[in-house]
Amino acid sequence: MKSENKLNKARRNHKIVGFSILIVTALFFVTAIWRFTSISTGKHYNGINLEQRTKMKYQRTSKVNAKRGDILDANGDMIAGDSTIYNIYAVLDKSSKTSDGKKDYVSNKKKTASVLSKYLPLSKKQILKYLNPENKKAYQVEFGQSGRGLSIEIKNKIKKADLSGIHFVELPSRSYPNGVFATNLVGITKADNANDENSNISGVMGIEKYFNKLLTGKNGKKINKVDSKGNELPDSQVIEKNSVDGSNIYLTLNSRIQQYTEILAQNISDKYAPKNLQIVVMNAKTGAIEAATQRPTFNPTTGKGISNSWRDTLVEDQYEPGSVMKILTLSASIDSGNYRPNELYKSGSVEVGGRTINDWNNAGWGYIPVSEAFPRSSNVGMVHLEEEMGSKTWMNYMKKFGISKKTNIELPGEVAGSISYKHASDQAMTAFGQSVNVNAVQMLQAFSAIANNGEMIKPHIIQKIVDPLTGKTTKSYKREVVGTPIKASTAKQVQNAMRQVVTKNYGTGLVYNVPGIKVGVKTGTAQIASPNGGYMTGSNNYIFSVAGMIPYNDPNYIVYVTMKQPQQMTESPERILSEVFNPLVKRLVSQGKASSSAADTGNQYVSIPSLLDDTTTDAVKKIKQLGLLSGIIGTGNKVVQQIPASGEKVMPGQRIVLLTNGAMTMPDLTGWSKNDVMKFAEVTGANVTTKGDGYVTDQSVEKGHVISDSGKIIVTLKNQ
Repeated sequence: MKSENKLNKARRNHKIVGFSILIVTALFFVTAIWRFTSISTGKHYNGINLEQRTKMKYQRTSKVNAKRGDILDANGDMIAGDSTIYNIYAVLDKSSKTSDGKKDYVSNKKKTASVLSKYLPLSKKQILKYLNPENKKAYQVEFGQSGRGLSIEIKNKIKKADLSGIHFVELPSRSYPNGVFATNLVGITKADNANDENSNISGVMGIEKYFNKLLTGKNGKKINKVDSKGNELPDSQVIEKNSVDGSNIYLTLNSRIQQYTEILAQNISDKYAPKNLQIVVMNAKTGAIEAATQRPTFNPTTGKGISNSWRDTLVEDQYEPGSVMKILTLSASIDSGNYRPNELYKSGSVEVGGRTINDWNNAGWGYIPVSEAFPRSSNVGMVHLEEEMGSKTWMNYMKKFGISKKTNIELPGEVAGSISYKHASDQAMTAFGQSVNVNAVQMLQAFSAIANNGEMIKPHIIQKIVDPLTGKTTKSYKREVVGTPIKASTAKQVQNAMRQVVTKNYGTGLVYNVPGIKVGVKTGTAQIASPNGGYMTGSNNYIFSVAGMIPYNDPNYIVYVTMKQPQQMTESPERILSEVFNPLVKRLVSQGKASSSAADTGNQYVSIPSLLDDTTTDAVKKIKQLGLLSGIIGTGNKVVQQIPASGEKVMPGQRIVLLTNGAMTMPDLTGWSKNDVMKFAEVTGANVTTKGDGYVTDQSVEKGHVISDSGKIIVTLKNQ
């Protein structure tokens, strides 16, 4: 009986266990089916989007960069265009192999250093230091700034040497084939991500920045299928969103005039070392800026000098204009009916609001007629005109001329300027260009009213914007009248007064009288505000300027030159500025004439050929034939690097610095300009410090000494 009960109990337990297993199994399958259904319909698991994860594994999405638009001059010649640069790196990990199983690391470090030292501004010793890093487990190394931004030529030369373990990253860049060419106005770009080969580049200055969106275009997208190892599947479907290339922008710059302006600016910079120099040429009838440059400036290809020139002074700098403001004062006086040319006034000094205002020569000229105040550039005379008009009338005319108001030219960072007008002395001082701040474009706009019979023309730097696909102009910039501050009869009288500055024996602009050309000018000398209050003292602590109209009675061009604090003022400021103004005026008048074409050609930029792999003798010969100077570094007989690079354009008489394949030894730098010394430093990677301005007279390291063993090199320059 007991055994039967045990048997029944065992059967019951088996049934319970079996039923439990059945229930658990059923629940498992129900849960699994529910989970599977949920995942298959919702396509999510633990918060992970499975569809997206699968696509990521078996589908590759890549960006298709749009081509950045070109910037061109008025004739369609390239100023800025798309380019490619290369960064070099070395693989050190000995396990690295190529796809076909060959070793892919630097196996012969001495040979590698020897070859790379020919093409990078680094010595063998410096390169070996990179190739033997402190971190022995480093997979790869780069070569600092010296290994970045290499040209296609340098990259190909290194590739030709077939060095194992040496590789390159291709990066998008921007080419500026003209070198220094309205650089601060045109601007530059930089990569959004310097280490991403698919990175876009964006404008950070000038036209490149102002029109960045238009130039950039719109990127496209490409999608293709890959296997589990990331290899693209053959004949896989590709869904592509086409990129839209950026627009091409045509500037109003005239390359022939711009190039000549750069030559003149560099000559002045080298000889007189001003802290700031600005030269602008504007078409008087249309407002088109045909040339504009400044010093200091920089080379957009190498970046040399950019730390001292990170702005476009044409619109971003405001300053007291000085006596060129008298053009507007005379205009307002005549136009308002308060000008009495035959009335006598006492020159020399006048007291206004408790402040004594002097003429530039302090003593004045005694009692003189008001008509002589402008050509003599009499401050007291201008104060007299302001008082006759009244401060309200004068302020009204300044507003009409656009003073303290942005011109809205197509350039970033324009300042509006300001007018100090609280006190009677400030009001009087604005009449001769103090207590008022302007930018250069504002002054050009104001001067245009005198050139155009009273109509004030807005300056512009853009000629047109063109769609790269269709070639159609999407926007053009024409002559734009922005006001009529004075009558035509007033403009004619002011034009005649500007001519007197050049022709009257008491005029301040006799030095600007160009034979055979009817020039009208106004000279300017503006004091510079001192950080400690008041104005700076000293013969060179001024902003010297000249504004000219060519010809004076029916102007085609307005030329405006300003020069701040020349450090080597070996000539009078008027004489210095005439070295820019007079030859530039001659060029403007003669351009287009058949008789001047031969002379013009000789002064234009020279396009640099590739001299790499040439013998030193052949390279020097070619350079001489181009009307350029050469500088040889090293003891070798073959050129391995050059600055400027091929394709760049330079001014006649400039120096091409060549690095040879021999030992990198010190050349004789005597007579080299500061710009030449910077090229030397760039191509050698030497630590160079310059003292003074002008041309080299002394160097701390003797000719023939090995540069890598020299430490700091001190170069002394003097104006000769």
